[in-house]
Amino acid sequence: MQEPIRVGVVGFGLAGRFFHAAVVSATRGLELACIVERSGDEAAKSWPGVKVARSVEELLGDAGIQLVVIATPSYSHYDLARQCLRAQRHVVVDKPFALKSEEAAELIRMARERRLVLAPFQNRRWDGDYQTVRQVIASGELGRLVTYEAHFDRFRPQPRPEVWRESGGAGSGILFDLGPHLIDQALGLFGPPTSLYADVRIDRENGAADDAFDLRLEYMSGRRVTVLLRSTLTACIPGPRFLLHGTRGSFVKWGLDPQEDQLRAGMSYDAPEMGQDAESAWGELRSVEGGVRKVPTLRGDYRGFYENVRDAMEGKAELTVKPEQAWRTTRLIELARESSGQGQRLKVDLSGQP
Repeated sequence: MQEPIRVGVVGFGLAGRFFHAAVVSATRGLELACIVERSGDEAAKSWPGVKVARSVEELLGDAGIQLVVIATPSYSHYDLARQCLRAQRHVVVDKPFALKSEEAAELIRMARERRLVLAPFQNRRWDGDYQTVRQVIASGELGRLVTYEAHFDRFRPQPRPEVWRESGGAGSGILFDLGPHLIDQALGLFGPPTSLYADVRIDRENGAADDAFDLRLEYMSGRRVTVLLRSTLTACIPGPRFLLHGTRGSFVKWGLDPQEDQLRAGMSYDAPEMGQDAESAWGELRSVEGGVRKVPTLRGDYRGFYENVRDAMEGKAELTVKPEQAWRTTRLIELARESSGQGQRLKVDLSGQP
């Protein structure tokens, strides 16, 4: 029997604890071997059988750890990923993959030179609602798709400048926090856009970092479709997670994939309800042929991401979430800020992709 791949997770905040340590430990063929928590004892309490290191250097001192997961604040992703690649480790980087497209390109070059797996953690591709949207579009029931709208809304009316995500420093702001999810999903469905227009702003009083954005992606050649990506921290009533309009019908889905809340509540992937959307949250499809019907949400399973990384490391599969795709997302975020600052639509040129 093949030995499991030993994994080290750097960081034990929300991402490290629930999206990485919990999912890695539930993925067959992977072993959660080490967690880097610089201070405190939360990791030791949660994972008593796992080594807790106080630095990345201590983790890298264990030659048996093959895969390192970077789950730290955004501003540290590039430096830590570079350090681990230099140490000849395969690397998973939580979103955002990098804060600058040139940093993303440098990481890609390093991984290529060393023949290492470098995987951006775009787990929302394994959201059940997103998988359902893919299925609805592929079915053709909506006719020619005209508009795709996706929201990732939250309600936090009071700014929290003491939290790094809202501090106004490098890597803070909702565009870096939730933008990569929305952009990656859109690119997965439609590919690179022809042009974009963005409004990135601070809506809350005394906010230090952007807390709302509207991003419009235009596809004018081949598949003509308008993509609207929206996120805000002032949504007491959130918008629809997905809203699609086509020439033959529409589809609407409310509510987020349940996995995050389930993982935070301590639910295991062994539980039959894990990743299952409540029937009351199923999307609704209205078409000219079939009237109105509920569309059962496919089961979401974040283990799919790590199963693919495992298989890519073992040479059994092609990497699903490629770092080049994360470079595109990073470049679109740069263009979105530029568009918002100039107040105009910009052409999208991704010819510099590494």
